[in-house]
Amino acid sequence: MFDRLGSMLVKEFLQMRRDRWLVMRLVLPLVIQLLIFGYAATFTVHDVATDVLDLDHSQASRDLISRFTASRRFRVVAEASSQAQVTRDIDRGDAVVAVIIHAGFQRRLQGSPPAPLQVLVDGTNSNTALIAVGYIGQIVAAFSSSVTVSHGPGLHASALPQGIELQPRPWFNPGLVDTWFFIPGVIGSLTLLQVVTLTAFAIVREREVGTLEQILVSPITPLEFVLGKTIPSFVVGCASISLVSVLGILWFGVPFIGSLAVMAAGATLFLLATIGLGLLLSTFSRTQQQAFALNFFFINPFFILSGFAFPIAAMPRVLQWFTLVNPLRYFLVVIRAVFLKGVGFSALWPEFGALAALAGIMLAVSVLRFRASLQS
Repeated sequence: MFDRLGSMLVKEFLQMRRDRWLVMRLVLPLVIQLLIFGYAATFTVHDVATDVLDLDHSQASRDLISRFTASRRFRVVAEASSQAQVTRDIDRGDAVVAVIIHAGFQRRLQGSPPAPLQVLVDGTNSNTALIAVGYIGQIVAAFSSSVTVSHGPGLHASALPQGIELQPRPWFNPGLVDTWFFIPGVIGSLTLLQVVTLTAFAIVREREVGTLEQILVSPITPLEFVLGKTIPSFVVGCASISLVSVLGILWFGVPFIGSLAVMAAGATLFLLATIGLGLLLSTFSRTQQQAFALNFFFINPFFILSGFAFPIAAMPRVLQWFTLVNPLRYFLVVIRAVFLKGVGFSALWPEFGALAALAGIMLAVSVLRFRASLQS
């Protein structure tokens, strides 16, 4: 037994030595994914897009705003002139946080009740919302402490400022329930994995068992063959999205306040893009093992760089550029906005445009690659 085992081990090592690309296939994916996890997998939030509405226009309000501007945690994208502008920016996703300083803010710092500071937070991403509210609390506490200290310890207790009463108000997810954030993300992630795998393996399996050439010498054209292999994947993807959505709504209580038409349009474009990706991967694979390795190599980075759990704004600039070619990134924005915000095409047209472009490019390139691989 030991002799046979030793001979088998020698043979395996010899085969590994002869395969020049084996080390690259084993090491390179691990290194790349290690770098992606090391840089992208973080819950630290930087540059949270923030609207500021100052209705007091006092020295105290300007001092408070300057603390947000100087902070690396928040990036003031607009100094709003009205509540309507704040609402519009949060609805469109241009701002995640809005800080509203009401009139009389400075005057009420010196009296009772405490001066109110209203904070609106986009709760569709409960993780970012919770962290942002925590950062806001730290900034406000430091500001309130500085105001108290500036009056000196010699004042009578009744003359000391009463501080600020923080009034956070998360929108779209009032309880900041994590499930409402994660379930829509799971829908897109599972669909991506399933559809890409089905599409890639369906074609590679034919090539591996030797029936691909037999099918192509029949009257069936290459386009008909591709459609015959990809349409079932599209149907399975639609069924998967429907099933997981229903379970999320009924079992986990995730609200769905948007339009089914918007959801269906976004899902269609997303599925076309994922089918194009699966077909493209199949043109680089000769066996199912190669297809599995390629799927693992692409699916995991797509998941990490989608904004599913880790905010894209916190990633290095180079990785943010890579997210632009990730269809899952745009579909997660669509599905979360439809589920929790109830917005329509007017607010989501950038994501729909990106999904349409990615779907067209991936399908065109994959079909050209598939035809070329048949001739090689």
